[in-house]
Amino acid sequence: MKNYLDFEKEIKALEQEVDGLKSPFGSEGISEVDTNKIKNTQQEINQKLQEIYSNLNSWQRTQVARHEDRPKANYYIKKIFSQFTLLSGDRYFGDDKSVIAGFGLIDNKSVLIIGQEKGEDLNSRIERNFGMMRPEGYRKCIRLMKLADRFQIPVISFIDTPGAYPGLGAEQRGQASAIANSIECCMSLTVPNISIIIGEGGSGGAIALASSNKVIMLENSIYSVISPEGCASILWRDPSKSLQAAEAMKLTAKDLLKLKIIDEVIPEPLGGAHRDPEVIAADIKHSIVKNLKNFENFSKDEIYDHRKSKFLQIGRDQGFSKSTNIGDSGLSYKESGIKKLKFHILQNKYIYGGIGLVVIVGLIASLF
Repeated sequence: MKNYLDFEKEIKALEQEVDGLKSPFGSEGISEVDTNKIKNTQQEINQKLQEIYSNLNSWQRTQVARHEDRPKANYYIKKIFSQFTLLSGDRYFGDDKSVIAGFGLIDNKSVLIIGQEKGEDLNSRIERNFGMMRPEGYRKCIRLMKLADRFQIPVISFIDTPGAYPGLGAEQRGQASAIANSIECCMSLTVPNISIIIGEGGSGGAIALASSNKVIMLENSIYSVISPEGCASILWRDPSKSLQAAEAMKLTAKDLLKLKIIDEVIPEPLGGAHRDPEVIAADIKHSIVKNLKNFENFSKDEIYDHRKSKFLQIGRDQGFSKSTNIGDSGLSYKESGIKKLKFHILQNKYIYGGIGLVVIVGLIASLF
């Protein structure tokens, strides 16, 4: 049974009409199927989908990112990778079912795959804790990322979580510390790590695994420090203002690419990834292979510096670059030429103002 969002009511009615037209059993018994009407109605559905999905606001994209039928990490792992070997446990407390992790092959190359999994139905969602990881989940990922780093195996992460689990037991077992350690581990890797946000990338639960060389988002996914409802509750004390919060937070793929927080956006099929999972899985695989090839000739230090510079660059013009001094192994800040010129003029505005005044007086004098 298909699930529909609030703004898809017209599409729901049309698709139900198509299902009725496809059935040869009418009210008067067996009848001929009207193929022309089916074709015209399907074209109308595609037109409606085009109109709706080309004008989605930030809150509607949030709803699409949370869609019940949207492909989950487990689906992509099965479709994209071969010989996947599941590994479990953090060697301290237990295994967290909200994250799937193990080694597999993509184009005959070994990779570590980590996927935050929400579950497909009610029972699996309860078992997976709706994709909200506990400390043992992050510690399992840290253990496997360190193992992958030791054997120089790239890391691929699928991000889909509303956030880390905020329960009392998780806090007692060191949730904040586990998230911080996971971010530190991601940032310290000397192998390429690529993160794909396939649905909801929420709060520290997402950042803990998305501190990567390449952060890629599907067109209708979201990535934010808090949910729109949570933001609206804090700022306006009114969860109904989720639309205003979503617009202000700039959590869509288009906005984040413009802000250079992410590196790439993968377009989704018309109507969202859930309408053609096979196509979006193939596009994700192509993107992963392409980005892994880009790092083939990078040394360990270059991979590490690439990731570090990428995150230091966020919110700045040019970010940080490797120092040219032989004795300096750190990173130095590199400003743009335009910004340097503006700063220089601002610092010497009175001198330049005086020179300009003299030039103007000289031009006036020459005219007389």
